[in-house]
Amino acid sequence: MRCRSMFPALAGAALLLAAASSAAVPAYLQKAVAAPGRPADATMLDAGRKPAEVLGFLGLKPGMAAADVMTGSGYWAEIMANTVGPRGKVTAFEPAQFYNDPEEQKVWKALTARRSDIDFQRYPFEAFSAGDRRFDVVMISLNYHDLYWESAKYGIPRTDPQAFLAQLYAAVKPGGVVGVIDHAGPAGDTRAVVDKLHRIDPAVVKADFAAAGFRLEAESPLLANPGDDHTKLVFDPAVRGRTDLFLYRFRKPKQGGSTAP
Repeated sequence: MRCRSMFPALAGAALLLAAASSAAVPAYLQKAVAAPGRPADATMLDAGRKPAEVLGFLGLKPGMAAADVMTGSGYWAEIMANTVGPRGKVTAFEPAQFYNDPEEQKVWKALTARRSDIDFQRYPFEAFSAGDRRFDVVMISLNYHDLYWESAKYGIPRTDPQAFLAQLYAAVKPGGVVGVIDHAGPAGDTRAVVDKLHRIDPAVVKADFAAAGFRLEAESPLLANPGDDHTKLVFDPAVRGRTDLFLYRFRKPKQGGSTAP
């Protein structure tokens, strides 16, 4: 855009501020969150996670194809499925290594039994692939940092974040969006920070997505907590459930480099 070429810093700041500002939440998103059938332990998280506002920020609409990567309990997948409705489709991806945990199996079986409308897919943690699926919106919530994590206990080998992002880039439609929510962490050796704190430096996420070809379109303070101590483990009782979360909207450019929706 011409104004950005003339005043890049001002234009960029205005873009991010405008995108982050609160707007009226569409009724279909409010209904998706309030829909019956969601388990109580999920609805208890709504006040802190602000799902309607977050999905509004990402632009999820009825009829879209969407994905929830490392879905866990399926919190986001269920709300996304309620949003896109029967004309859309949600795929919930879960690493196969996590499924080996007995408690995870219980959650997964209950989720798949409850939501036959969601396409559930397991994949090797270190080798994500969406096959021939293509998505308008992808959610990665509280787990992008895990791509820098290794765990003998869970069978998680050293993973290449850029290999993951290359597969993700291929799975997102031109003009499509990836939303990233994660725990803000300090600068430093990323793998060491993740291993110690389960946090990640926001600058690392921005750089990773930029290297993969995505463009940071907007960031939102919706889930931020400036009072959080970024040097504490996210499971520390002093900060658990109250960490400083960043929320980014990355877009895959359309042909010709346009990022317009």
